[in-house]
Amino acid sequence: MTRQSRSSEATGTGRYVALLRGINVGGRNRLPMADLREVFTAAGCAEVQTYIQSGNAVFEATHDLAKAVPELVTQAIRHTFGYDTVVVVRSSEEVRRVATSNPFDTSGDPRLLHVAFLTDTPIAEAVSSLDPDRSPPDEFVVRGRDVYLRYPNGVARSKLTNEYLASRLQTVSTMRNWRTVLKLLEMVDTP
Repeated sequence: MTRQSRSSEATGTGRYVALLRGINVGGRNRLPMADLREVFTAAGCAEVQTYIQSGNAVFEATHDLAKAVPELVTQAIRHTFGYDTVVVVRSSEEVRRVATSNPFDTSGDPRLLHVAFLTDTPIAEAVSSLDPDRSPPDEFVVRGRDVYLRYPNGVARSKLTNEYLASRLQTVSTMRNWRTVLKLLEMVDTP
């Protein structure tokens, strides 16, 4: 039994990862990570940590609070900083599952692998509408609320973008490279 599962059983709390879309990208939507930590703390989260400047937070919360975090944080950012963002939350177990279920070879360059974290589980018809030949040689696999992507020529030239995924899957996504996914797993697993 891990420290996390003992903590969850004893207190009803768990560790979570929040992924914000469009923070500090291209000079837009500036949000210092110290301010982001304050937003999460004000929402009732504990042990808040951030990773790099692109809007990644690890925190402790009850299950009910974690479910409310996307709306609480979105509203706080809108009110305080004046712009909208999407917040996707995953439990430590979900992050662990993502990190151990990548269908692509993870032994190579981690910059070529990404995960698009979706706000909702897409319906089967939406998943089947994705074009596997949209951006060769790029590949993708949809598993629940996560899309695994492999970009052999890099992400910058790909047509498998957040916007494409969102329009076809009828949900919103935020993408992280494989190195970031592994770092977030390490953070969520470390007390």
